[in-house]
Amino acid sequence: MADVESGELVVRARLGDSAAWGLLVDRHAPLLWAIARSCGLDDADCGDVVQTTWLRLVERIDVVRDPQAVPQWLAVTARREAVLLAGRRGREAPADPLCFTDVPRPITRNGVSGAYRFVSGTEDTALAREQIGRVGEALRTLPRRCQNLLRMLALAHSYSELAAALDIPVGSIGSARTRCLAQLRRRLAT
Repeated sequence: MADVESGELVVRARLGDSAAWGLLVDRHAPLLWAIARSCGLDDADCGDVVQTTWLRLVERIDVVRDPQAVPQWLAVTARREAVLLAGRRGREAPADPLCFTDVPRPITRNGVSGAYRFVSGTEDTALAREQIGRVGEALRTLPRRCQNLLRMLALAHSYSELAAALDIPVGSIGSARTRCLAQLRRRLAT
């Protein structure tokens, strides 16, 4: 069922299929975490945003008109919940550009468990952490929009999800990605 489209999973989830719910969560949780983190929230608040987003879907799944649009709906809902929570908390600090590496639970993607998780403790990971640190420093020098786009590209499943989360046209994501990556390369080269 891993290759089933999100719309079909929504239809199955409506009928009470817990495996479909599990796949929906596995498929879209990384994006929801990235959206929450992009609003400068800490781990606990991000967890609240993600949980609230899923709760909103549970409450409204029976009235969803277009099951194929649920990924975009999740992204928009997570962004709204994160902005609301950040406003209530008074936080405006930017999130760490490498925040996608510490999602607090293993995530399975393409059959690989923990694909988005950075596991520390080995010599190999020490070098990887150093390299990631350099990339993180370079990312922090980019404009905020580029930081968010590149972070979310590492986790998103489609340009339409990104467009909904970042509130930009789908057609502009490719060119924005190219420009942001070029800026990042230049900063890493210096």
